[in-house]
Amino acid sequence: MGQRESMSHNEQLARTVVQALREHGYEAYFVGGCVRDRLLGREPNEFDVATNAPPNVVQGLFPKTVLVGAKFGVVTVVSDCAQVEVATFRSESGYVDHRHPSHVAFGSVEEDAQRRDFTINALYQDPFTGTILDLVGGRSDLQRRLVRAIGRPVERFQEDALRLLRALRFAASLEFTIEPSTWEAICQTRELIQEISAERVRDELVRGFTSPHPDRFLELLDASGLLAILLPEVEAMKGCEQPPEYHPEGDVFTHTKLMLKYLAERNSSPSIALAFAVLLHDVGKPPTAEKCNGRIRFNNHDKVGAELADHICRRLAFPNELRKNVVEMVRRHMTFLNLPNMRESTLRRFLAAPTIEEEIELHR
Repeated sequence: MGQRESMSHNEQLARTVVQALREHGYEAYFVGGCVRDRLLGREPNEFDVATNAPPNVVQGLFPKTVLVGAKFGVVTVVSDCAQVEVATFRSESGYVDHRHPSHVAFGSVEEDAQRRDFTINALYQDPFTGTILDLVGGRSDLQRRLVRAIGRPVERFQEDALRLLRALRFAASLEFTIEPSTWEAICQTRELIQEISAERVRDELVRGFTSPHPDRFLELLDASGLLAILLPEVEAMKGCEQPPEYHPEGDVFTHTKLMLKYLAERNSSPSIALAFAVLLHDVGKPPTAEKCNGRIRFNNHDKVGAELADHICRRLAFPNELRKNVVEMVRRHMTFLNLPNMRESTLRRFLAAPTIEEEIELHR
């Protein structure tokens, strides 16, 4: 199979975009995650292009485009079966809400590299020669398996506080270590995450908990202090003891981490509903825990957990159907123990639930 035949449609379109821009006298490179992943031996799904061509030029060169960020110079080039985001080199300054810069200026590739989040995401590549343009030491950090903020780490997180979660997600999914000064800045600025919209936080949490290492993502959330801010109900699982004869692994938090790990090992692409049902299935245990005659009990923890899961999903602005599916899986997760004793009519209703396949996966 030839090289072009083996390419994804997105990569073919991205190469076409770079070639067209260069033929018209502009610089153009692959940039960001696609370069990072290729250097790590992973196959990218999305391809981004960075160029010094202004947005109107990009729009004029291709028959079908969508201007997704006029101020930021971002144009999506679309074909029948692919799309590529093309961004004009720019510098940014004056972040007033920990998200949006008040000043954006189109500039050079050097300026463009400096405004990015982490060194491993600021690598530029010539798709035809494979040559890497590394202006911030990203290639070295890839080799050392480090997530390092560009420039002054505190400033990077003050500019866009969602980078706090992105750093943890990259470290977890890539099995990297967070560079010490970057980690210190995360812990120092973690309260800024409260300035970010629920939808953006939700999307980053979803990526983290459906990644190849959701258990590591949970550990980093906890160690950074972000878990207590974003998911205090999950943080409350720490130290919540369980009967050792049933749970020799330890407390509810440890059990939940192991469940997330097992989920990722069994299912490389779990649904969002399943991932969050695993995360929250025992969220009702801390508020219902009690000792009776020397035994630990969690009476009605499934029902209480469903109520908490509903509250959490609403707080994170989950779409209604997704929220309902998570809540129902949490509510029903103990019902599987009663399957042998169910009446046939009850069993039929139970098995007819829209989440039944995911619930079976949850109990494997």
